[in-house]
Amino acid sequence: MSTSRAVPVTLAEIARLAGVGRAAVSNWRRRHPSFPERIAGTDTNPQFSLTDIEDWLRDNKKLKKSAEREWLWPGFEALGGRDETGAAIAEVGRLLSGRVSDEGEEIRADTRELIERAVDLGQREGGTETFAFLLRRWLDVHVRQIATTPEPLASLMAQLALRAANGVAGDSPGSSGGTTVMDPACGPGHLLLAAADAVRASGAGALTLLGSDRDAVLASLADSRLALAENEGHGEKEWAQVSVRAADSLRDDPFSDAPADIVLCNPPFNERDWGYEELATDARWSHGLPPRTEPELAWVQHCLAQLRPGGAAVLLLPPAVAARKAGRRIRGSLLRTGQLRAVVALPPGCAAPHSVSLHLWVLRMPAQGEGAPVGDRLLVADAASRFPRDPDEKWTPDWAAISAFVREAVEEADSPQALAYVRQVPVIELLNDEVDLTPGRHIAPSPADTAPRLAESWREFTGLTANVSKSAGLLAALDLATAEADTPTATTVAELARAGALTLRGGQQPAEESIHAGPPSDDGIPLLTVPDLLVDGEPRSWLAPGTAAAGEAVIAEPGDIVVVGVARAFSAWVHEGPPTALGPQLHAVRVQPEQLDAWFLAGSLRAPANARQAGTHTTNSSRIDVRRLQIRQVPLGEQRRYGEAFRELTAFERLLRRTADLGTSLVRDLGDELAAGRLANQA
Repeated sequence: MSTSRAVPVTLAEIARLAGVGRAAVSNWRRRHPSFPERIAGTDTNPQFSLTDIEDWLRDNKKLKKSAEREWLWPGFEALGGRDETGAAIAEVGRLLSGRVSDEGEEIRADTRELIERAVDLGQREGGTETFAFLLRRWLDVHVRQIATTPEPLASLMAQLALRAANGVAGDSPGSSGGTTVMDPACGPGHLLLAAADAVRASGAGALTLLGSDRDAVLASLADSRLALAENEGHGEKEWAQVSVRAADSLRDDPFSDAPADIVLCNPPFNERDWGYEELATDARWSHGLPPRTEPELAWVQHCLAQLRPGGAAVLLLPPAVAARKAGRRIRGSLLRTGQLRAVVALPPGCAAPHSVSLHLWVLRMPAQGEGAPVGDRLLVADAASRFPRDPDEKWTPDWAAISAFVREAVEEADSPQALAYVRQVPVIELLNDEVDLTPGRHIAPSPADTAPRLAESWREFTGLTANVSKSAGLLAALDLATAEADTPTATTVAELARAGALTLRGGQQPAEESIHAGPPSDDGIPLLTVPDLLVDGEPRSWLAPGTAAAGEAVIAEPGDIVVVGVARAFSAWVHEGPPTALGPQLHAVRVQPEQLDAWFLAGSLRAPANARQAGTHTTNSSRIDVRRLQIRQVPLGEQRRYGEAFRELTAFERLLRRTADLGTSLVRDLGDELAAGRLANQA
């Protein structure tokens, strides 16, 4: 590889590129005098030239031949800002798809060299795969700035729109008349690609894909992605007519004269500068001018205005759109005209922002001569309640189950057999002072569903109380000395660290662009922070493996002790979960097992009196100087005896917490059942 600029890589990136652990790279650096010198960073976090490292690995027969794509990414990441890297990746896609580039003269020489290397690799190993790899890496780096629609959700939205649009212009989408699909906020093209696959799978003829995005880089990436799909992914000469424009669809719609059969959209959320003043008299607002605080309702009406008679739109929206007071007039009009057909609440974690239950809105433009029937109904489906998230377990969406539930809810909407968590709500029932369309507000759990769930909860509660009693019995039986005992000599964490009995590492804040929100991917590294501990102790973000941030993060491995250095959340525990990155004010302690027992040390560190002694102030916002925390000096055998007691005390605490949570849930659910009059008569 030859570039005119030195691309820096960290030890962690070298390890990933070489397919080894970071310790192996550190060992190479220590043992081989020929190992390249660092070009940046510090002695503890050095950075090296990618070119020098690749040459060294090749010379020493340590180059991993099967990971050429991995070697591409550091060069792209070093190009500069988000837009420059994204534009270079889009250019790779354009060239791989066989298009003539119109930006060649604007690309500097070193970037052009990197693009040519990526194109050469794509021609050898597959253009679609190479482009997808670069795009995925770019999106991972900028996950907080770019909201994308997960592929399973994009596929579900396309399927819902296809079904709702059945009967377009007298034919189903995909008939000989062809189908036009539009996404007015297309981002990198997830929804358009999913719609193309769904429409073609249904036996469509001619297919037209129209996309626009005000971010020129995203529009360019979507255009390249769809061109590659046409060129490689489908093998059909006339796969689709594709047109993607860089434009603000609300202010300057590039496809105002191109009606669509299907519109899919994941619009930007909570934007205030969407064009309220300049668009006040726009003809698209057939249901009323959207308030300044309701930009999502502007997107809803824009999508409706793009549809030809009989066409359908599916939008992914935040839950507040269904209930905010400012939008009730427009929601009421959508119901009266029959254009809003369904609202589906998805479980939290299905898409960004992952902490809320996003909604799918299914809309349909009536066909010629078709009106909204008097007394029409709105389909509401509550997948959030159907697939609750267990706070004690790592949760990722079960897309197969969620998609099957939503499809069944829509397909069996008129079935006389009611489905759990699904209801056809009469529109007249919704047209009140609130016009609240939140599915959970209109769906009461059925007795057939609630009874088994309550029975399972009671079984778990009974088991928990038995375990609490057992654990309490063990702890109550501990023989505590009543007389004053000779106090053993105490030492501190700092002294033990100097003696080599433990290592202490302080967590740090990763770069903002490297943090991913929501549940981690299969190989993602959870990131635990003090705010997480103040809520429920569960990590709410994660780091991608192999990135510089993950390589430099302080990782708590199973068996390490995690200590919180803030008084208001002070604690210490033996970490038993997956490897977890620690944020600021969290510390990882790793003991030498032949000198210290981890459970004894954790139990000693977390003593409230210990924290008070090591605190910097007397307020609950003060910091704890972890190095000053004290531990009694006792033989290892004695440590283990105390460690077993501390372990049992920790188990007792967890049992109490879970018992309290489950008991609260049982009281709430049983109260609802009794209030609904479901207490059976006794013979």
